[in-house]
Amino acid sequence: MDDTADEILKGDAAHVWHPYSAASSTQPPLPVIGARGVELELADGRILTDGMSSWWCAIHGYNHPSLNAAAHAQLDRMSHVMFGGLTHPSAVDLCQKLVALTHDSLSRVFLSDSGSVAVEVAIKMALQYWHGKKSGPRNRMLTVRNGYHGDTFGAMAVCDPDTGMHHLFTENLTPHFFAPAPPSGFTAAITPEHTSDIESILREHHNAIAAVILEPVVQGAGGMRFYSPAYLQKLRDLCDHWDVLLIFDEIATGFGRTGKMFALEHAGVVPDILCLGKALTGGYLSLAATLCSEQVANDVSEGGAGAFMHGPTFMGNPLACAVACASIDLLLATPWEQKVASIESWLQQGLEPAKALAGVHDVRVLGAIGVIELVEPCDMHVLQSMLIEQGIWIRPFGRLVYTMPPFIVEQVQAEKITAGMVAAVTGYLEQLQK
Repeated sequence: MDDTADEILKGDAAHVWHPYSAASSTQPPLPVIGARGVELELADGRILTDGMSSWWCAIHGYNHPSLNAAAHAQLDRMSHVMFGGLTHPSAVDLCQKLVALTHDSLSRVFLSDSGSVAVEVAIKMALQYWHGKKSGPRNRMLTVRNGYHGDTFGAMAVCDPDTGMHHLFTENLTPHFFAPAPPSGFTAAITPEHTSDIESILREHHNAIAAVILEPVVQGAGGMRFYSPAYLQKLRDLCDHWDVLLIFDEIATGFGRTGKMFALEHAGVVPDILCLGKALTGGYLSLAATLCSEQVANDVSEGGAGAFMHGPTFMGNPLACAVACASIDLLLATPWEQKVASIESWLQQGLEPAKALAGVHDVRVLGAIGVIELVEPCDMHVLQSMLIEQGIWIRPFGRLVYTMPPFIVEQVQAEKITAGMVAAVTGYLEQLQK
């Protein structure tokens, strides 16, 4: 089709339904016709500096030659083959890399199509694990408030039931146990009071609980909250004491985003099951992975079904696996830790002025994550228009204006992102006061 802005938007308005939007939205999307590095090229000729990494996944930026080459090479061999009863080098290579990159105890990898499905897989693993152990029905999960784990039904059921986006489906979701969220603050002290509620739930209901699931250190779409790694250490002890599995959802935080390869490393804690996604392929193709211990894999396999009962059609897609391997190799070949540390410093300096704004509740930074939290929920469309006027692509939601830029961002680009965020938030808050 014609790639002019008018033609794209005409076709979009007639047939395309975008995420978290009405089918006939009055707010048209921005037509993108190209992307390279940290920049998005719009159909009308404008260039935006991307502060979102396309929902946090494009850690190497766009159109990277190494990832392009990996995709082309795999395409010349085969684009897809079913994974039931077959295997291929790219999937084997990827699973070996993931095991080497995480922890020796996480020795089994189940590949799937998206982060939400990775969480579904983790929940099903936990449920089948207890079936395999023949220890009686354990069909409930335990999690903490302010969490977000995806939009499919199993994942929705462990998202925050009150402040999350899934209240319409409450009556259709499996009821689980919810404990208060960890206290805010990466360096916050963790006292026995902070884990007393989750400990009480485990004490009373551990025979019904298959696993505890949460996002380590950073709660993403549930509020972009940072909390102390010490909470995870206490939680690991509690799960061990009450014989309950521990699941970490690192779909948003994995592959360097918090300054460690995985957020769990801040605590030195290893879960029984680990969910990965988003940055796994550097934003090229949808792919996720659920890793588990050999004990979990064996007990699942020894249950009544004799197998793990899940099998996505596009599981282990060769194209996605090949690009994921290339993305991991590229990350490991670069000084990513120093780069994320530099990004953290740039975000801290650039967002600092927002702390003085009336109407700003908090400003916080961890690794390559920078957040301005407002006192009141924002009008997303109004504020986003102001951000675009600053030449940056930032998608606010609720009370949050945040950035998670690609790791290849340079200082001048990071400064443009943070200055644009502060200027847009300043203008937006001033407009509210008029």
